Amino acid sequence: MDVKKLGRIPDGGGWRAHGRSEKVRGRGIGFDYIHAAIDDHTRLAYAEIHPDEKGPTAAAFLLRAAGFFKAQGIRTIERIITDNAFAYRKSAAFKAAAAQLGAEQRFIKPHCPWTNGKIERFNRTLAAEWAYAKPFTSNIERAAALDPWLNYYNTERIHAAIKGTPITRVSLT
Repeated sequence: MDVKKLGRIPDGGGWRAHGRSEKVRGRGIGFDYIHAAIDDHTRLAYAEIHPDEKGPTAAAFLLRAAGFFKAQGIRTIERIITDNAFAYRKSAAFKAAAAQLGAEQRFIKPHCPWTNGKIERFNRTLAAEWAYAKPFTSNIERAAALDPWLNYYNTERIHAAIKGTPITRVSLT
């Protein structure tokens, strides 16, 4: 699991749509936090947009992600690997959510994001193929494009590492 922080897009579009003039800068309108989880074996991904990256938000996301994975045929979550963010390491709500799932919580070595490489690569793909794929005219437009892109990522996009799509690696047994 991880969180990707993206600047919000002002109505009418930001600098990607209009260039870098001072008139269209989205300064002060805040950030969206993309909470994402990816299954280690299948590379099946789940993501949601939230206004913060706090522990209770991450905990609720974890439970919804587990529900998504269960609906896809991934019945149990054995381990949750995250970075050392406060929301994961210190939040009682997140620890309770992991315990509710019966999952062991593990943390990467500090300052070594490559040890959580699958989600880091997903974040990079998410940014390139969804968040910055085209100049969006509003934050709402970009948010509406997330679910269709996730469906494409999980069911149609070929992944070189697994030589197929994530959904084909899910075993229904």
